[in-house]
Amino acid sequence: MNFRAALWFALTFLGAIPAHAAEIRVAAASDLNFAIKEIIAGFEKKTGHTVSLTPGSSGNLSNQIVQGAPFQVFLAAGREYAQQLEKAGRTEPGSVFIYGTGRIVVWTPRNSPIDIDKLGMESLLHPSVKTIAIANPEHAPYGRAAVAAMEKTNVYARVKSKIVLGESVSQAAQFVQSGAADIGVIALSLASSDPMKQAGRYWLIPASMHPPLEQAAILLKGSSSAARSFHEWMRSPEAVAILKRYGFQ
Repeated sequence: MNFRAALWFALTFLGAIPAHAAEIRVAAASDLNFAIKEIIAGFEKKTGHTVSLTPGSSGNLSNQIVQGAPFQVFLAAGREYAQQLEKAGRTEPGSVFIYGTGRIVVWTPRNSPIDIDKLGMESLLHPSVKTIAIANPEHAPYGRAAVAAMEKTNVYARVKSKIVLGESVSQAAQFVQSGAADIGVIALSLASSDPMKQAGRYWLIPASMHPPLEQAAILLKGSSSAARSFHEWMRSPEAVAILKRYGFQ
């Protein structure tokens, strides 16, 4: 971030902070499970505000917002949810921005016999694989990306019957980490966390194999000035550094 951009951020952010502490209701796609907790901790320390976090799949959270859930900021795993909410009149005008682009990986437990570095997507075809965990593509962008990558490599039709669906990409990661599934296609942001790195190994799926996972920060209609400050915090140098550490581009 150059000097002018840093100055603009400081003036915008400081000007948005109210004189008293407030609670901010944030809905966040579950691929942010580890990163968002660090981002929130930094924000709370800096401002004195508190953040009430609700994680989940982007589709389910978006539906809750349309039905009147009182969230103030929505961190979606797909730009399309921002567009839908804008069209429904649920967002503050001009407030949507892309704070990062996610990636997906093939993840296996450390004791797996699969050489994922050598096999890549064909790891899913290994004889030891009986179950494959992915997020439900009906309401999770990471699940749709997983299916797209499998189709791109002509793997999907051969493994479709072995797929188990998590309600979110975080739940899919839990399936494979716990041993309930043999292998998974999950978010790099989860695979990059210390617990997942200690428990297994991953192979980064080329971005060309699936549609871009553009993550959108959305300020919802009628949000408080405190919520605006958190929305802006998502593009602060502190937040950007954390997102980069978890693999967001």
